[in-house]
Amino acid sequence: MNPVRLTELAHGGGCGCKLAPSVLQELLANKAPGMPFAQLLVGNEASDDAAVWQVDENTCVIATTDFFMPVVDDPYDFGRIAAANALSDVYAMGGKPIMALAILGMPLGKLDPASVRAILAGGESICAEAGIPVAGGHSIDSAEPIYGLAAIGVCKPAEVRRNASARVGDVLILTKGLGVGIYSAAFKKQALSREAYDEMIASTTLLNRVGHVLAQDADVHAITDVTGFGLLGHAMEMARAGGVRLRIDDSRVPLLTQAEALVGAGYITGASKRNWASYGDGVALSPALPAWRRDLLTDPQTSGGLLVACAAARADTILDAIKLAGYPLASIIGTVVEGAAGIDVA
Repeated sequence: MNPVRLTELAHGGGCGCKLAPSVLQELLANKAPGMPFAQLLVGNEASDDAAVWQVDENTCVIATTDFFMPVVDDPYDFGRIAAANALSDVYAMGGKPIMALAILGMPLGKLDPASVRAILAGGESICAEAGIPVAGGHSIDSAEPIYGLAAIGVCKPAEVRRNASARVGDVLILTKGLGVGIYSAAFKKQALSREAYDEMIASTTLLNRVGHVLAQDADVHAITDVTGFGLLGHAMEMARAGGVRLRIDDSRVPLLTQAEALVGAGYITGASKRNWASYGDGVALSPALPAWRRDLLTDPQTSGGLLVACAAARADTILDAIKLAGYPLASIIGTVVEGAAGIDVA
């Protein structure tokens, strides 16, 4: 079997494969209301990161699924990125993962068994890092390679963190730098340096386990992870779910080291444009903001960081704790203010 680049087998990659926010809203617009369940604390009503079911007064179960097509060519790295991305939804809800199931779709005859085994091994290595087993899964023959996880986690009811709980006066913290989509676009065109590739892998395989720690702090009010809809898209979900306005200081948004140079050279994903078309009407950009900065703020992140809303009086302390936990690019990027649900970027 001739060697093949994984990314050549897929029309898109990573969280850039997501349906655009506007398309997703249209598909769910006429969804019939489900039966009321008092135990279902979080469903799909506010575009949260995972579903949450309260078992008893002490325990909630968190359930999520996430999968996509390759964002890199190395099968082991692909597996690691996809697994870290899936587990992020559990951490973003304040939970601790306890188990995962593999989701696998592979184009038979196009990809050798050793590569498929490496994908699975990469996912298992990240799950081992999280301290959980891959306890089973499901596989199909598909036209494009697909891998991800269904992940299960737990937390106490008081530690559930929704995207709808940001309060006026809160400070916003972003735990990872933006630019993964831009790096992946350059990678597909073989224009990404080895140094930048290593930086992308380090970021996308860094587990967002700090979310479980943050959820134990009463001054952390809301958490969501930043993935395929970009920073502005997931910030918009937080704003609309909570009925608040977010003010983001563009100059304080952390970036991967080569993101500015690459976006200036034209390495932009199609998902970035689709993202802006979906929610741009709710975002007020400063007239002084260069046009290319918008492409960074809408850049689809694969296994991106957490967007955290916390009490202003504790923001510096919480930021220091996040950095000490292993997120050196974590930064305060804005505040929550009164006003119509939406975003101002200064």
